[in-house]
Amino acid sequence: MRITRLCLFNFRNMASAEIVPGDSITVLHGLNGQGKTNLLEAIHMLGHARPFRPAKTAELVMHGEAASFIRGEIRSSNSFSEILIHLEGVNRRVKVDGKPVHRSTELHGRLGVLLFSPEDTAMVRLGPETRRRYLDRAIYGSEVTFLKDYHDYYRILKQRNHLLKSGNREGLEEWTEQLAEAGARLMARRREFTRRLDRIFGAHYSNIAGAEEKVALLYKPDSGESEDDAARLKELFDSGLQSDIRHGATGRGPHRDDLQFMINGRALRTFGSQGQQRSFVLALKMAELDSIQETLGEPPVLLLDDMSSELDRRRSTNLLEFVRQRGIQSFITTTDRNSLPSGMVEMSLFYRVEEGKLTYEGTT
Repeated sequence: MRITRLCLFNFRNMASAEIVPGDSITVLHGLNGQGKTNLLEAIHMLGHARPFRPAKTAELVMHGEAASFIRGEIRSSNSFSEILIHLEGVNRRVKVDGKPVHRSTELHGRLGVLLFSPEDTAMVRLGPETRRRYLDRAIYGSEVTFLKDYHDYYRILKQRNHLLKSGNREGLEEWTEQLAEAGARLMARRREFTRRLDRIFGAHYSNIAGAEEKVALLYKPDSGESEDDAARLKELFDSGLQSDIRHGATGRGPHRDDLQFMINGRALRTFGSQGQQRSFVLALKMAELDSIQETLGEPPVLLLDDMSSELDRRRSTNLLEFVRQRGIQSFITTTDRNSLPSGMVEMSLFYRVEEGKLTYEGTT
C-alpha cells in the first residue's frame, strides 16, 4: 500500500503543498513549528477521516480561509484510487474515486495508516484512559466490525448516565441489563485482541532490546476476570447503584478498563527505564502493524513523528531493518536529519519544511 501523490490546500499552516513520496522512506525535516506534523496529520486523515490531534474541523483550515482539501493518490497491490477530504466550517466530506463516503467504516482499509508519535511513549506513564483509547483504536485498525460493539456500549452508557443524573428510574433496570450485555461484548473483543497482540509483540521487543527481558501485555478489566462477563457486570452495576445515583454516573465497568505493560513480571511504568519504555512501545507498534497487515493483506503506511526525540540511533537502526524487510512506505519527521542512521539516509527522499512550505531535496 503506497501513497503516490499527496496534495494539500489551506490545511493548517500549509497554503499549498504537494509531495511525490518515495516507495520506502520520505523524511520531512526542519525546525519545530514549521508544519512537519501537519503533513503527517493530513496522511492520517486520508486513512481515518479524522486528525490524530484533538481539533475541530474549522481548526484544520488555514486561518483566514474558508475551506481546505487533502487529496491522496493511493496504490495498493491490485488497484489505484483517489481519496479526497474537503473541510469547510463544521463539515468534513470524504470521497473515494469521486463517490461520497458517509461512514468511517466505508473508508476503512482504503489506506492503512499507522502513527508512532511522542504521545505513544507517554501513554506508559499516563492513566488508564490513554491506554484504553490506544487499545480501542488499535482494535478498530484491524477489525472494522469492532466499531459497532464500541458505539453500542458507549451509547447505552450515555443513556444510563442520563437516567442516573435526572433521577428518573423508569427503564433503568432495562438499560442496566443492556449495558452489561454490551459491556461483555466489548470486553471479549479487547481481551482477544490483547492476547493476539501479546503473542506477536514479544518477538519484536527481543529483536530491539535483546531476549534477556521478558515483556507482556495484560488486559485488565475493571470488573475483574470472570467466566461470565455479562453476569459479573450486572452484579457490579447493581451493587454500585446507590453510589452511581449520588454521582449521577456509572462508576464501574469497561469504560474503566486498563491495558497493563509488564517487563520481567513488573509494571513497566514503575520499573522500566526510559529506554525500555521506548523499546516497548516501538515493539507494540510493530506488532500493531503486523495485525493491520494480516487484515488488509499488505502493510499500512507508517508515520513516525519527531523521530529524533523518540528513538536513539540503535532503535532507529532496528526500525530501519523492519521497514526494509517489510517493504513499508514510511514518513518521518525530524528536527535533525543528521541523527538518522546512514542506512536510512540511503533509502530516503528528503523534504525541508519551513513556514508551511516544502522544498524537495532529493536523496541527499
